Amino acid sequence: MSDNEIPLARPLLGEAEERGVIEVLRSGRLSLGPLLGEFERRFAARIGAPYASAVSSGTAGLHLALRAVGVSDGDEVITSPFSFVASANVIVYERATPVFVDIDPRTLTIDPAAAAAAVGPRTSALLPVHIFGWPADVEALEQIGVPIVEDACEALGAQHADGVAVGARGHPAVFAFYANKQLTTGEGGMVTLGHESEKQRIDSERNQGRAPDMDWLDHDRLGFNYRLSELACAIGLAQLDRLDDMLAARTRVAAAYGEALAGIEGLELPCPDAGGCVRGWFVYTVSLPRGCDRDETIRGLRMRGVQSKPYLPAIHLMSYYRERFGHRPGEFPVCEDVAERSLALPFHPRLSEGDVAAVAQALTAVLARA
Repeated sequence: MSDNEIPLARPLLGEAEERGVIEVLRSGRLSLGPLLGEFERRFAARIGAPYASAVSSGTAGLHLALRAVGVSDGDEVITSPFSFVASANVIVYERATPVFVDIDPRTLTIDPAAAAAAVGPRTSALLPVHIFGWPADVEALEQIGVPIVEDACEALGAQHADGVAVGARGHPAVFAFYANKQLTTGEGGMVTLGHESEKQRIDSERNQGRAPDMDWLDHDRLGFNYRLSELACAIGLAQLDRLDDMLAARTRVAAAYGEALAGIEGLELPCPDAGGCVRGWFVYTVSLPRGCDRDETIRGLRMRGVQSKPYLPAIHLMSYYRERFGHRPGEFPVCEDVAERSLALPFHPRLSEGDVAAVAQALTAVLARA
């Protein structure tokens, strides 16, 4: 990336994060220290959930959450094919089968009617994805009567139509803290939980299945190394202190994009907040006009100093899922249409109005030449 190129994403870090890391380094306690519990308690309070367990990544959190609701060998888990691949991979980790269903063309989240129709005798869970920060219709999914694990990895700050924050409905809900997320710890994640028993299980399994008294000589269940370090927790606590400002900045940038791109013919923008639903802005993705060559668009934007990226491919059409489960094009037409045309534009809290205008100008020029 050149110095004058507008980057796709950029973490917002400052002196508070630096101080927190230095304090941990000087303490000599780099893992399983006091900041872990503090980060969990403060994050749970922020979401409005009774409990939270910090883990090494959103993927790790999804894996442990599926285990916590009982997913195991031979089960089926209904989920979205339009997501980052981790939400399907974790199902396969437990030797279960992802059962994909199509998405809503406006919200890009799982279609509740399609999910209900896909329930079978081996269905053990639903895994809706709050894609691009938009809250999936979990209220409708709850009527199906199957355990739910929410992929909220992109949805920190989002709110359901009934006013409940994403992650506070009582189902295990997983947030991720990769560098491009609303809150970052570099790598890391958090599972919000409604029941103490679930937290006890996840706390044990993230730490090699250690017994509740943390005796390293006794491991009473299968576990994993999914711990989150004290260094990461220090960064997370500093990020929590200014989360409101960072979310507000993302909302401001998204609004600026909405105005700047509104006049481009055929370009589909993210759906606006409506009906009480509030998006937690993670990325800014558009759907290019039908017939537009996305690869050429990306190259054209790069030539004009703007980074962009296809976001996201359809999971069921990835090589592994085609070969392992026999998926083929045409199964989920809404997902496939969106996946072929979606494009992520530069998006982060420090993006200026001038940057947004430059991106809009570049995209307008590139599409005009297409």
